[in-house]
Amino acid sequence: MATREALSEIKQYLDASVGKRIKLKANRGRKKVIERHGVLEQTYPHIFVIKLDEKTNSVRRLSFSYADVLTETVQLTIYKDQDMKEKEQIV
Repeated sequence: MATREALSEIKQYLDASVGKRIKLKANRGRKKVIERHGVLEQTYPHIFVIKLDEKTNSVRRLSFSYADVLTETVQLTIYKDQDMKEKEQIV
């Protein structure tokens, strides 16, 4: 199946990007779109976790499935360096 191959490619790419800065744009439905910056913290067999940059004392994490990236519910931009100048778009 093409979708299984596509999901495994997305997972492999994100596995190699753990610890890098990310810009996240997620469609939450009914005209609710969130845009946040954070760090790709961990990948698991079916989901990945992003630790958000928040100015509060609490740590906030969001998790998404690789299918969310495949269906473009979640759009990720991975920055190659900490200065957030060079970037790659994942669709």
